[in-house]
Amino acid sequence: MAKTPKLTRDEKDGLLRSGYGSMVMEGAGGITTSPVWSKTTEKAAGERILVIVELSGGNDGLNTVIPYADDAYYRARPNLGIRPEKSIAIDDHFAFQKTMSGFERLWKDGQMAIVHGVGYDQPSFSHFSSMAFWQTGAPNSGEANGWLGRMADAIDPLGHRSNFLVNIDDHQSLAVRAMNHVPLVFDDPQKFTRRAFEAEAEAMAAVDRRGNGGGNASLDFLFEIAASASKSERLVRDAWSAYQTPVDYGLVPWGLERVAALIAADFPTRVYYVPYRNNAFDTHVYQGDLHSRLWSYTADHIAAFMRDMERLGRADDVVLMAFSEFGRRVAENTSLGTDHGTAGPAFILGKPIEGGHYGGMPSLTDLEEGNLRYTTDFRRIYSTLIRGWMGQEDVSAVLKDDFDPLPVFRRAA
Repeated sequence: MAKTPKLTRDEKDGLLRSGYGSMVMEGAGGITTSPVWSKTTEKAAGERILVIVELSGGNDGLNTVIPYADDAYYRARPNLGIRPEKSIAIDDHFAFQKTMSGFERLWKDGQMAIVHGVGYDQPSFSHFSSMAFWQTGAPNSGEANGWLGRMADAIDPLGHRSNFLVNIDDHQSLAVRAMNHVPLVFDDPQKFTRRAFEAEAEAMAAVDRRGNGGGNASLDFLFEIAASASKSERLVRDAWSAYQTPVDYGLVPWGLERVAALIAADFPTRVYYVPYRNNAFDTHVYQGDLHSRLWSYTADHIAAFMRDMERLGRADDVVLMAFSEFGRRVAENTSLGTDHGTAGPAFILGKPIEGGHYGGMPSLTDLEEGNLRYTTDFRRIYSTLIRGWMGQEDVSAVLKDDFDPLPVFRRAA
């Protein structure tokens, strides 16, 4: 009996682009699924995992890592400036908001690197544009794929590692878009299922049941993708159903608990991308209480995730980076908020991190049209994670250039 010919990658891509893959690859809330994964063949325990947290909206860095020792801060913010007695000092120069006790614990445990003055040349004040620059790692370039997608392609060029990328969201982020990897994208694990009209349901079930395409390579490929979709749905739901933790993820669990469930189930994922959504950090009006609450939810949730990794025995394997697309202007506005700015702090967290300050804190008086001058190109952080954590030596293959990494990782004893 003659063997069924195999499709080339171009032929497979053509089928997916033509729409044949959309039925089995699109799900409720924009779910996408990647090729079939078997826990028996791809164990992830002990492998390094990178978790990226996106704080959408443009977080106000000056009221996050508070430069309380600098009088210029209070002159620029007579109302919004957070006084020392209402903050948590972490050293002689900087403090956190009182609601950030989760971050204080990570800082005291030496598991937090604060990277100051993070930004890029010719900054955009548009949420959409600046976030796209961060997500692609290529400002003002029109790059079609994300930096994490390109990293996945560089580490695994043939896409052999299924579910390399997981995106916790109701739609796929540009950051995880890749040439040779299809991210697994879902929001609510309990509702993770393919979307179909009633008239399509029977056909989809039949496709799932069919074992092969009767010698047709194109049909074989589509049946394989269909089976993969069904299996991915079940695996995510099963992982979530099996996941139990005594760790309190805070008042607003916004996604990292779903990452923990997959890590607990030994998913083969190397990269997770989790946004704090809905432009929450866009604090133009009456910022004080809102920003304080946001950081209570954020710090508690991230700190809980780190405790859960310790509980699962994976703390040595997981590093988390949190960023926002830009900071806010130095001066408060007349609505007791802050407007779109430029540079701000980013955070690299985890047990493998050598805690401390990295990068230079921008001057609060030497401004560019009221905005901070960035001191650390954000791609230095990406270079740090790509080479120093994920082990991809050729950073330029991902970022189109080489950027000096930051020395944030603990040295082996």
